[in-house]
Amino acid sequence: MGEQAWLQCIRGCEGRYSLFEALYECPRCGGLLEVAHDMAALAARSSAEWKALFDARTRTNEWPYGSGVWGKKEWVCPQVRNENIVSMYEGHTNLFWARRLGEEIGIPDVWVKLCGNSHTGSFKDLGMTVLVSVVKQMIADGAPIRAVACASTGDTSAALAAYGAAAGIRTIVFLPRNKVSTAQLIQPIANGALVLSLDTDFDGCMALVKEITRDRTIYLANSMNPLRIEGQKTVGIEIVQQFDWEVPDWIIIPVGNLGNITALGKGLLMMKELGLIDRLPKLAAAQAEKANPFYLSYLTGFRTFTPVQARPTAASAIQIGNPVSFERAVQVMRQFEGVVEQATEHELADAAARADLTGMYACPHTGVALAVLFKLVERGLIKPSDRVVVISTAHGLKFTNFKIAYHENALPEAEALRRNPPVELPADLGAVQRAIWSRLEGR
Repeated sequence: MGEQAWLQCIRGCEGRYSLFEALYECPRCGGLLEVAHDMAALAARSSAEWKALFDARTRTNEWPYGSGVWGKKEWVCPQVRNENIVSMYEGHTNLFWARRLGEEIGIPDVWVKLCGNSHTGSFKDLGMTVLVSVVKQMIADGAPIRAVACASTGDTSAALAAYGAAAGIRTIVFLPRNKVSTAQLIQPIANGALVLSLDTDFDGCMALVKEITRDRTIYLANSMNPLRIEGQKTVGIEIVQQFDWEVPDWIIIPVGNLGNITALGKGLLMMKELGLIDRLPKLAAAQAEKANPFYLSYLTGFRTFTPVQARPTAASAIQIGNPVSFERAVQVMRQFEGVVEQATEHELADAAARADLTGMYACPHTGVALAVLFKLVERGLIKPSDRVVVISTAHGLKFTNFKIAYHENALPEAEALRRNPPVELPADLGAVQRAIWSRLEGR
């Protein structure tokens, strides 16, 4: 079909740059770059033909199109050769009907997109498959890349290490010491990454990795790299596809570095431009109150932006005070007339526990998004007839300590109103019976 893609400045500077160049900022103005596509070439197929093609590829065994990302290759990275694609067949994650939870809040059509049901347990796999595949092709074509590096609050490092190991490419991860979960820390260790545990926060790690990757032999894998956005944008396309190409009314997503909401918006806008959908959903960005620069900027109509010193939060993956994708995210929010809301430590913990009692196993970041759902319902912004999708960004098993601390009523600034600790008893039939009857009778 002749589809092509290239890098260009989001601020409109002239110039097109190759996807296979180690370039992360506009050479003219220093602004962020984005991947642009030849939309005229893509429009050569009708919307019905695109839908049929994407549906036919879903879960196929034909390499690499069974992947939820690479099944949409023409929209993502058409120039990468199939032999260089590094894929774990990511995507196609469950869209869970949260029926009981929705009925509790008076919105029966609530769904949770379980992006944590992925190879490394988070949505980061969607972007990392694209980035590592491009790097593999660059190396195959003679680029002198020795390693790929990222700063991370946990999930990005896990995805980079796993995909790098699968590709045979060395990886380096910068982690803030004692600010990621044990499960997240061990993932890049197990996959052979060079793990640098630094006495700083994510923003400090990000500043260092940007300096290190000025050496073009070390490639930058953070979401300021627009290749990550291309893979992550498929989550919005996949949601609509799972609803038989019907658009939900709302999508709520937890945000930190702001690459995820940028990607979500980009995928939906691309669908609308190519005629696969005729309207856009409303977007809600959910932040932890202790790391809320996007929320504070939203209160000014995005006229001002001031980085904050992100404070410790149970939602550690979004504990980011200076998000690198702020400018791109603002463009998306304005196109979608989006809203930004925040959640306290108590609100996010209680929301996760409430969801768990209806069959979920929500990570703290999903708790942030669920708490924002409850607030928007209470404010009347979300109507009883609306179809709402909450994006769950990671698997709850990566945050076992958060769950344990909640049920031990040991989370800072959170009251465990729904705690359910084990009942310790002697191995005595009478004691066991009394405990069971007491619970069943509601005492």
